[in-house]
Amino acid sequence: MGEVGDRPFILVSGIGVSSHYFEQLAPHLMQFGPVHALDLPGFGGVPHARHALSISQFAELVGKAIDDLGLEDPVIVGHSMGTQICIDLAAARPELTTLVLISPVIDASARTMPVQAVRFLQASLHEPFRVMLLAVVAYLTCGFGWFFKILPRMMSYPIERTAVSVGASTLVIRGEYDAVCPRPWVRQLSSAFPHAVDVAEIEGAAHSVMHAHAREVAGLCVRHVSGARVRRDEVGAEGLDDASIAVVPEAPKQEISLSPVDAAKSFVDEVEGAIIESKGNKTDDDRLVELGREQQAEARASGRG
Repeated sequence: MGEVGDRPFILVSGIGVSSHYFEQLAPHLMQFGPVHALDLPGFGGVPHARHALSISQFAELVGKAIDDLGLEDPVIVGHSMGTQICIDLAAARPELTTLVLISPVIDASARTMPVQAVRFLQASLHEPFRVMLLAVVAYLTCGFGWFFKILPRMMSYPIERTAVSVGASTLVIRGEYDAVCPRPWVRQLSSAFPHAVDVAEIEGAAHSVMHAHAREVAGLCVRHVSGARVRRDEVGAEGLDDASIAVVPEAPKQEISLSPVDAAKSFVDEVEGAIIESKGNKTDDDRLVELGREQQAEARASGRG
């Protein structure tokens, strides 16, 4: 998908979940630049703030992380509620030039909890078991008290209004079966930007498109960063629809050839890494958290064969 580069990526996940949601995408992006997957306050074992934060306050914290890391114009990638945080950040910091919005929320025509709950359940039917497992663990770690404090902030945030103030080159990605982020909403959001926006839909994917379809998402991200737009000869038979949404076919499934012993070892290593991370979260030891996550990432990489 290109040569190794030094353009950094900042990954921001959605409500309630942790940076583990990017466990498949991050290794693909690391071929092109350093990747920083962030955990927000109250999520992924990070301590809660004293009060519920607004989307803009989350964005300020992401901006501070960028400054603390000394990153120059990183590629800002958000998923679900993370897209709200990233677009708010991009509006406040015009020096950021590249933005990727994966499964942006909330559809302006359906900004009610009952409708969004039904749509989320519809999309979840098309998610892989691994994603559902990650979600359950993340929500339990987050706690429903904090989750429901942040939920109203996400539901009411007018992402389409903020888009008007964003000058960064923007790519929007959705999954074919993502009821939370339907096609009409993606068209509406993309038209709100003051410049042309690339929009892609990945076949067979749902709301967490960057997990089960990491290679396709990474390819789109890297192509966008390079300045190339999705061309008709680069997408599937459907090509570009009448509203310029590129329909990207699923990549062939990769064969995994591991012996039972190696598969068992990868599983044990990942569980051990999760225990180390959990211990680090409980003791507020960032070193242990990083060590545990590194071990889990290595275990998953070896588990892919």
